[in-house]
Amino acid sequence: PNTAEVLVNKWVSDMTPGSHHMIAFSNLTTQPADGTLDNCEGAGTPLPIYGAQVPHYELDFPADDGFGKPLAQLIEPNMAGYFQMHYLNTTDGELPVHVSLSAYGLSATTEYTRTDLFATYNNHRSIPPGAPNYKVSETCEIFDKKFWQMSSHSHKQSIETDSVDGTNAVLTSSDWEHPEVERWDNPTYYQFQAPAITWSCTYNNTGDNASRTVTSGQSAQTNEMCMATGYYFPAVGPRGCIMDGGQCQCIL
Repeated sequence: PNTAEVLVNKWVSDMTPGSHHMIAFSNLTTQPADGTLDNCEGAGTPLPIYGAQVPHYELDFPADDGFGKPLAQLIEPNMAGYFQMHYLNTTDGELPVHVSLSAYGLSATTEYTRTDLFATYNNHRSIPPGAPNYKVSETCEIFDKKFWQMSSHSHKQSIETDSVDGTNAVLTSSDWEHPEVERWDNPTYYQFQAPAITWSCTYNNTGDNASRTVTSGQSAQTNEMCMATGYYFPAVGPRGCIMDGGQCQCIL
C-alpha cells in the first residue's frame, strides 16, 4: 500500500527447498478488489520486474550511471504486485514452501537514472519428438540503451542458451537451472551495436517428453521457453520483445 514513489536499488530474495524459481511482476493494468484473486486474463502482456533461480539472491544496482547518478527501479504509488512461483516436490510427502522478496530503496530526494528489466519471449516454439541438438533462434531490433546485466531462462530440454549482438556473443550458458549471469558496471556498460538481439536455445528432446512435440508454455515439466533477460537504462518501464507469428513486437 505505498502511497508515494519508491526508488528500488537492491532486491533480496529467498526461496525454500522445492522452489525452482520465482518472478515478480508489476501492475498488469487491472487491479482486482482486495481479498480476491485475478487470473490476469485480458490484462495484457505481463512484464517482469525481478526474477531469481537460486535459493538466495541479492541484486545490487550500479551506483554510477556514468554521470554520477545511481540506478533505481521506480515503483509507482499503489502499484499491484504479482508473484509467479514454480515448485518441484521430489519427496514422498508434503513440502511446505514459500518465497520472500525484499526491496531496498533510495531516499525519495535522490537524483537517479531509471533502470528496468528487459525480456524476450517466443509464443510459438515447437521441438519435435526425440529431437537432439535442436536449435531455435529469433532476432528482434533492439533500442538504443545500455545494459548492466543479462541472463537467460529456459526449461529442462535446453542444453545451451545464447544471446548475440551481430557476431559478438553477449551471453552463453549451458545450465538451464542456474544460467550464467553477465554483469557490467561503469564505465563498461554494454550497448548493442547490431542494432538487434538474437537469442537462441538448443534442445535435446530425448528425456521424458521425447515421445511428443514440446511447445511453448509455463510448465517446467512439459513445456519450453527461451528467454533473454537483463536490466537496461535509461528506462521508461519494463520492456519486452515477443516473437508471435513470425513477427517481433516490442512493448513497454
